Amino acid sequence: MDEQDLNKLKRRITSSFKLSGFLIRTDNSTFLAEQLFPFEETEREKWLTVIIENLQNQRLETVQVERSVLEKAINEINRVGLEEGETVFSLINSYSIPRFNYNSQTKKFERDTTARKIFAKPSMKSGYLRERYAMLLQKTLRHELFAPAVIEGGVSADSRAKKFKLLYAENLLASSSVKEAVVLGLLTQIIEGKFFVEDPTGYVELDLSAARFHSGFFCEGCFVLAEGTFNNGVLKVDGLGFPPAEPASSSRAFFGTQNTWGGDSTKLLKYSNRLQEVERTNTEATIVFLSDVRLDAPKVMEKLKMLFEGYDSCPPAAIVLMGPFVTANRNHYELRDHFTALGALAAGCDHLKKQTDLILVPSSDDPTAANILPRPPLPALLTAGLQKAWPRTLLATNPCRLQYCTQQITVCRLDLMTKFCRNTLHFPTDTENIDQHFARTIICQGHLTPIHPIAIPVYWDYDPALWLYPLPDIVVIGDSCQSFSISQHGCTVLNTGSFVKSKFGFKVYIPSTRTIEDSEIPDQME
Repeated sequence: MDEQDLNKLKRRITSSFKLSGFLIRTDNSTFLAEQLFPFEETEREKWLTVIIENLQNQRLETVQVERSVLEKAINEINRVGLEEGETVFSLINSYSIPRFNYNSQTKKFERDTTARKIFAKPSMKSGYLRERYAMLLQKTLRHELFAPAVIEGGVSADSRAKKFKLLYAENLLASSSVKEAVVLGLLTQIIEGKFFVEDPTGYVELDLSAARFHSGFFCEGCFVLAEGTFNNGVLKVDGLGFPPAEPASSSRAFFGTQNTWGGDSTKLLKYSNRLQEVERTNTEATIVFLSDVRLDAPKVMEKLKMLFEGYDSCPPAAIVLMGPFVTANRNHYELRDHFTALGALAAGCDHLKKQTDLILVPSSDDPTAANILPRPPLPALLTAGLQKAWPRTLLATNPCRLQYCTQQITVCRLDLMTKFCRNTLHFPTDTENIDQHFARTIICQGHLTPIHPIAIPVYWDYDPALWLYPLPDIVVIGDSCQSFSISQHGCTVLNTGSFVKSKFGFKVYIPSTRTIEDSEIPDQME
């Protein structure tokens, strides 16, 4: 960046602002000059005129223009044609995600505005499981296997399809025997060594000795459909499966136009025609995902520098870095220096720093927070050096949500595959399709961590932040196991794999085509 040309542009900005009745401090004129500098001179004049017009429309209380006002003007200009609350890209942290409860009378989800707390009242220990059960129950009852048959002209339209009647635990406990029983409930171990299925009406002991397990990982703490014969207080299970999955388009019908995803908009951006057009036409937009980014490893820093320099000519919408950011058992206070060094890697990448959001998602091994989900963002104190060098750095919770135009993306840094494999009652026999079982488990459960809270603790009041209902467009898991990408029921489950263990591989998502590319940083850049 030519210092002489930059100073000339700053003087032009100051002069234009004065002629329009505004005053601007040197630091703010420098900020605006840096934003306009990459454009040609004629384009700079156009942008400067539009920015001043925007400031005049803001009806400022003082003639002194602050940086926050400038940023607001630039953001509004960047989303010309969009309505209030519509943004092309945004990060949504877990603690701001709205919560909805199912109303069985109206058969609709209603927003719960009750204040939430990290340390919730004791009733929420079972309350969050009841809410999850209600969510799964209502979509199960709508499924063609359980929905009442439609009668047309005296003949059932579904007469060829076998129908099941869903029973509750109290229905079985009130009978001595039931030949064909199907129960939806929580798989739990109330007595050590014995498994039960539990719903809000009671619990029933299971005999799994002859059970046929459907696809997926059946861990204690997940909800299952148990089919079998009930006799003498025990349900002898013939088949054990998951609640059926439901496409997002069907699920959203029971929320109306309410914003279930989170963010500033009052309406769900999924229905925005303007954002759909931006998404379709912006074919160069990408989102980059890396996990297990250990900044204390010199080789990792070398590869990240190559990554930043390579993307400077074609900046993505966002680069998502997932932890752990330091090797285990290291001094976590060194992390502050590592983040400052990370900012220094992009010193010459001006286009990248101005156009790309750098998103940091912590892992359970990163400092200053308990190993409970949702995990708070990294402390700003540790990332101050990076944020100064790269102002568009965003600190995310784990998990978090991304909104790109109309597309919904869930990001979670957790070694889920290991948890599922260690805690499942029945390990899938077709191990070559283990990724399919993984994807089916979280999609059918409608939840990121359908497992006993001892294995993965969750803040009870914030459990809805881990829901995958309605299903998002893509679920990005930062698991250190082998990377994979699986699509089921209109939802893509992507595992990034480990940046360190995979020879510095990462994933690139292209929203305009909804495709995922496998990428790798070579030993030498061409």
